Amino acid sequence: MAFLDKHAILEKSPTLLLVASLLVVTVGGIVEIAPLFWLENTIEKVEGVRPYSPLELTGRDIYVREGCYVCHSQMIRPMRDEVERYGHYSLAAESMYDHPHQWGSKRTGPDIARVGGRYSDAWHVDHLSDPQSVVPESIMPKYAFLADTPLKSDYIQALLRTHRFVGVPYSDEMIELAPADLRAQADPDSDVDGVLERYPGAAVANFDGQPGLTEMDALIAYLQVLGTMVDFSTFTPDASR
Repeated sequence: MAFLDKHAILEKSPTLLLVASLLVVTVGGIVEIAPLFWLENTIEKVEGVRPYSPLELTGRDIYVREGCYVCHSQMIRPMRDEVERYGHYSLAAESMYDHPHQWGSKRTGPDIARVGGRYSDAWHVDHLSDPQSVVPESIMPKYAFLADTPLKSDYIQALLRTHRFVGVPYSDEMIELAPADLRAQADPDSDVDGVLERYPGAAVANFDGQPGLTEMDALIAYLQVLGTMVDFSTFTPDASR
């Protein structure tokens, strides 16, 4: 009872309650934030994670522009039901070059953190053009217009420079060759050796199956890279962290 009586003093005095609350929040904030100043990096580096190629990065911008993140998250939580349905739980390193990240806040559709390579390019074209043709119960709108919209790439070098400014390790060579790399990744008949050297594991294909470079090509290139950078058959978490 004596303790409860003392607690009542805080409840009856707004000023004292405010001071005590600020003190608790301050101490808690220091405990959580201060250690970060002594850590060189809070993200465990994982082999295979690389910056997006110019075509993938452009496709990611289209994904954000069309609001795809509103319905499709890109974060698999470390829970049994999620891992069994979607695959290995998401690693912080997989989002280290995302500005902003695409973790999402809800799932109207499935999580797509591991969608890369799971379906063919043709399936993605059908799904984006007419979602109900492959998933009858889908409420996703149609994005067939992407296949008819030429991809504008005039700004691609500026886009890479902007991402480098916020920490993505694009080299001068990557920025200089970005326009050529963007076109080459969507043309299997082109010289793609340089693209694969700069962006290992990047899918090279005529993604939408038609002549010319379209927004559909870019979006599918982005979808096909999601979850493919890390080889989870050999991945082992760093136990020292």
